[in-house]
Amino acid sequence: MLSPGSPSRRPSRRMLAVLVLVLCAAALLPLLGLLLFALAGRGGLTPGPGGLAPLAHTLLLVVGVGAGGAALGTANGWLTACCDFPGRRGLRIAQLVPLATPAYLLAATLIDLGSRLRLRIHGDAWALLVLTLATYSYVFLLATESFAQGGRRQLEACRTLGCGPWSAFRRVALPMALPAIGAGIALSGMEVVNELGAVELLGVPTLSGGILQRWQNDGDPQGAVGLALLALAIVSLLVAAERGLRRRSRRWSMGGAGAGEPLWQLRGVRAWGAQLITLLPPLLTLGLPLLWGLLSLDQLVGESPLELASLSLRSLGLGLLAAALTLAAGLLLSIARRWLPSRWLERLGFVAGMGYAVPGAVLALALLLVGGPLQLAPLFLLVWGYTDRFLAVSKQGLDAALERIPPSIDEAATGLGCSWTEVLRRVHLPLLRGPLLVGTLLVFVDVVKELPLTFALRPFDFDTLSVRVYQYASDERVGAALIPALLILLLGLVASLALVPQLERSGAGAVGDSPGPGGLP
Repeated sequence: MLSPGSPSRRPSRRMLAVLVLVLCAAALLPLLGLLLFALAGRGGLTPGPGGLAPLAHTLLLVVGVGAGGAALGTANGWLTACCDFPGRRGLRIAQLVPLATPAYLLAATLIDLGSRLRLRIHGDAWALLVLTLATYSYVFLLATESFAQGGRRQLEACRTLGCGPWSAFRRVALPMALPAIGAGIALSGMEVVNELGAVELLGVPTLSGGILQRWQNDGDPQGAVGLALLALAIVSLLVAAERGLRRRSRRWSMGGAGAGEPLWQLRGVRAWGAQLITLLPPLLTLGLPLLWGLLSLDQLVGESPLELASLSLRSLGLGLLAAALTLAAGLLLSIARRWLPSRWLERLGFVAGMGYAVPGAVLALALLLVGGPLQLAPLFLLVWGYTDRFLAVSKQGLDAALERIPPSIDEAATGLGCSWTEVLRRVHLPLLRGPLLVGTLLVFVDVVKELPLTFALRPFDFDTLSVRVYQYASDERVGAALIPALLILLLGLVASLALVPQLERSGAGAVGDSPGPGGLP
């Protein structure tokens, strides 16, 4: 009988390495094709006529939304993590609601409500408001985790020295949380660069809209590629900033806070102010679409039940298929990271999982450049784009969950003669049931809400819920857009509820284990 440690009993890793290389090649091929197109001289490096306007507006939105999101996310993170006031726990969970509302839905809502009040909802200022409300939760999630874990004991020391809540926040908690806040700002900036529907509805020229305009309407691939490279340059800076700041934020972790440690007690006017600050953003992002729905019931026309069912089935089918493929790819890369301790393979897997940081319009253009000569079907390109873009959503959570499984479990199974596939099936999958379910749900709802990729790559006459809402909103057909919009909102709320357990465990360190670039939903 062979000994447990003999070569015949060791798990075969060659097939795993080959699969990882194939996945990484599929993830990186579109962007490589985009770069080769530009370097060959066919795409050029200039954004084309009028290209500076989309760049200027995109930079304005990135900076403005970053500042607004920093203020809103930091304030709500501090109040809900370290202060005690009536309704705090429910209001902390409510900060996840903005993640459920697509920015283009909020923009369409404001435009229609403004027309009823004879207000012109248009331009950069309204885009800043909409995108700040839609993305501040990224800052909130990282800031509240930093406040809850890294500084609770230090704040208790401040209490003994006679410092009040504001002094402790300004002198201790805020400096310690700045790296985490900066990482959240970088994540929100990636979403701003990716946004298409909201900025188009509000009449703001940006890089995402300019890419599709140049490619599809103007027949200008040179200008489209130039804008895509500018978008990639901005995103690369944001990714580098996010990773650097996240590394710095880990240094401040002094251990989890105990459940019994006291919070700052807010009463009277301070408690009312805290309730208003934490209630207003989720109330606007959820309440305005619901109010819009109630006011538009009399305009509920346009979609037949069969057409609505067809749109829903397409969205559901694409969401389920993309979630299954993305989860399988993410699981494979995470397992390879555990079983193949190779630095170059780990770096390759990380780069392959960066698709979430790439704007959807850029990824769509890259897939069109690659898929056109190969004559790949549009639906195949669309699913490829979903898998590439949302791979990090599932991979980051699985990486964090696998790190909490002791290596001794793998060693014991290997010693009994199990291959890596048997260890995966019999050990890892049962232990990863929670992250797998959450990752599936998050990818599914991200696909249902996604607009730039779907709008650019969908087959002819193959609309989805998100595309139809955008089309109706652009045509000012409020009643026809109502039911598809509410279906998207409902699915987004379900995804937000999936994050509640993570948020509730943030005092014990759960939230801090999640997200790299794009790892947040």
